[in-house]
Amino acid sequence: MRRPPFLGTAAGALLGLLLLVPAAAAEGDDGDPRVAALAEIRAEIERLQGRLRTMRDRESSLEGRLARTELELELQRTQLAEATAARDLAAARAADAEARVAQLSVALDGVRRDLRQRLGGLYLLGRHGYLRLFLSLEPDAGLLPALRQLRYLVRRDHAAMERYRTARRELEEERRRLEDQRREMAAWQALEAERHQALSDLRRRQARLLRQVARQRRDLEARRASLAEKERKLASFIHALVGASGAPLAGKPIQDFAGVLDWPIAGRVVTPFGPRRDPRYRTEVPHHGIDLATEAGAEVRAIYPGKVLFADPFEGYGLMVVVHHPGRVFTLYSGLASIAVAKGDALSLGSVLGTASDTLYFEIRRENQPEDPRRWLR
Repeated sequence: MRRPPFLGTAAGALLGLLLLVPAAAAEGDDGDPRVAALAEIRAEIERLQGRLRTMRDRESSLEGRLARTELELELQRTQLAEATAARDLAAARAADAEARVAQLSVALDGVRRDLRQRLGGLYLLGRHGYLRLFLSLEPDAGLLPALRQLRYLVRRDHAAMERYRTARRELEEERRRLEDQRREMAAWQALEAERHQALSDLRRRQARLLRQVARQRRDLEARRASLAEKERKLASFIHALVGASGAPLAGKPIQDFAGVLDWPIAGRVVTPFGPRRDPRYRTEVPHHGIDLATEAGAEVRAIYPGKVLFADPFEGYGLMVVVHHPGRVFTLYSGLASIAVAKGDALSLGSVLGTASDTLYFEIRRENQPEDPRRWLR
């Protein structure tokens, strides 16, 4: 009787493939340029993160926040490149694994064919195939060698079946692992792309805000220049008034009563004396008097006897009254709703100069040098 075909060669090749799968993956990583590229990307990410930490510690202004966003965007681009490189590397490894799986499938097909032939031969021998095979030996054949041959055949067929089942199970596990890895890398890359888009949107918003701030800064600078020019004109005008005031006024100098004079009107100081510094733009606007929030229509009174040098509208100040007091001190009242005096009028203490609007601007100048009115008033 013809013996079933020998299975050792196919089974040995299959076992060799199973043992070489992890080794091939490990050897492929060492020389893979994609792995080196991924390592370089991760080193760049570490460098950018260090710069970002330094930037956060150093700058808090809007320009700094925009610069930090630029750096974060660069970092995010690099992280996106990392995710893309990792995804491509996973895809390459998956392709390599698919190739190994294909080789394994070819070997499994060979095992499957050999087993089919062997099982077909056993099927032809009937239910007790191995026993029939044993009983079909020649009468003069030795019993012990026959038993050994029979035991070898049984063990070999059993081992081949086990290897086939193991290889099929590992093949399914490998495919599931590769599919999970593909999904994980795709999700990572999608998340990094989403973060990159969010940072790009933030950068556009901050750049737009920075442009708005730059426009506001230019407007404020123009306003500051306008106020400075207005102050220059007022100072020149007061200087001219001082020059035209003639001889000093008779009477006790107003300096003798500094700190005990009445306020020109009841109100609340909303802008104190001194240059105003904008905290956002760090620019200074001159302010040589005080702004008082007042009740509209309330009377504005002279703080000390004197003579009216000016009582008319003045550019940038509205209706304005300038009073010359003994001691060559001048008081200025602007933003009036109405004027009740005229140039050259002699005033007594508390004379009504006019009525206020909702705000009164008040100055005191000694020899045309502005001083803080609150040091003169009580």
